[in-house]
Amino acid sequence: MLDVDSIRAQFPALHESFNDKPAVFFDNPGGTQVPRRVLEAMTDYLTRRNANTHGVFETSRRTDATIDHARQAAADLLGADADEIVFGNNMTSLTFALSHALSREFSPDDEIVVTRLDHDANVSPWVMMAEDTGATVQWADVDIETCTLDMEHLRSLINPHTKLVAVGYASNASGTINDVQTIIGWAKENKAYTFVDAVQYAPHGLIDVKALDCDFLACSAYKFFGPHAGILYGKREHLNRLRAYHVRPTGDESPDKWEQGTKNHEGLAGVAAAIDYLADLGVRYGGASAGATRREQLAAAWAEINNYELMLMDRLISGLQFINRVRIYGLTNRMDWPHRVPTVSIRKEGTTPQQLAEALAAENIFAWDGNFYAVNLTERLGVEPSGGLLRLGLAHYNTLDEIDRCLRVIDSV
Repeated sequence: MLDVDSIRAQFPALHESFNDKPAVFFDNPGGTQVPRRVLEAMTDYLTRRNANTHGVFETSRRTDATIDHARQAAADLLGADADEIVFGNNMTSLTFALSHALSREFSPDDEIVVTRLDHDANVSPWVMMAEDTGATVQWADVDIETCTLDMEHLRSLINPHTKLVAVGYASNASGTINDVQTIIGWAKENKAYTFVDAVQYAPHGLIDVKALDCDFLACSAYKFFGPHAGILYGKREHLNRLRAYHVRPTGDESPDKWEQGTKNHEGLAGVAAAIDYLADLGVRYGGASAGATRREQLAAAWAEINNYELMLMDRLISGLQFINRVRIYGLTNRMDWPHRVPTVSIRKEGTTPQQLAEALAAENIFAWDGNFYAVNLTERLGVEPSGGLLRLGLAHYNTLDEIDRCLRVIDSV
């Protein structure tokens, strides 16, 4: 088992007091806290490496090495090759940039499949691309009782006219883990591109883009204990072939041609440090050897993180089920918990999500209310006009005591 006290000791924010009270961070789906080594790596960059790239002097060479290290770390995280990794501000901006490049290949005869379960960052770029190219958008529906994709309906939408299927790895509202492997297989049968939004899955499980055989996958480091930076994986043949929007001096080589302007170098130092933090958990608790590859260490870490988070999720969902007038939106049967991440959204009859969030905030328990940009899902659930949902998102640095503290507040409202 993870030593949660030792892990928490590595996160300075977890020991901060707000209004003279300790805080509980259940806002993790919107952004996690960072371990000390991330802060130190970013400070070290700005102190000892701060320069632009490709110069002949020492700080520039150190910057190039920082970027190379971050690119390899991100490749190890996703099971990719380093030249298939593109950095950007966040998943949203990277997806829009990719949609611009892909739009040259789309026509009015083509169809794009999106889902009503997804964050809008995996919807609007493709809908707007369809508007620009004349392509047709097909919407895969959800089961409103379980907040899972209607797989039969999605399968019926994929046909020889389908040019792109965009799907989330895990829902940022309901926590549902989608069967992306099967969906990618359906798309490949029809020679369609696949784009996977892995932002919400990346903090909770091992990603293997080669095994998935997806064409593109994106995530954001600030959701897995790093700074604000985005990561895009693309198959080498696509990144090399597609025309990216970029300035001429960057050249036409991938991945440079996809990274417009000066990168967030200190952020990339933090990205690598966050991934190395996760790999270190695999050595400390997962049985991986110190001499194992980073990828092997990460696999060992995610196995232990998953076991601990299942225990946390058990406590949260079971506790919510005992509170009168609370409805959980998503999978609640223990047999289904391997098919969700520990992100749980609720409503309580007689109050609003905002009132619940305010009651929690008064006790320094941080949680989001609203639609979390999963607006198509909240509309489909019929809760968009009435405040959306209250979202409680757990990470491996949270504790059972924090969950109990949260449950007492929700029960009292």
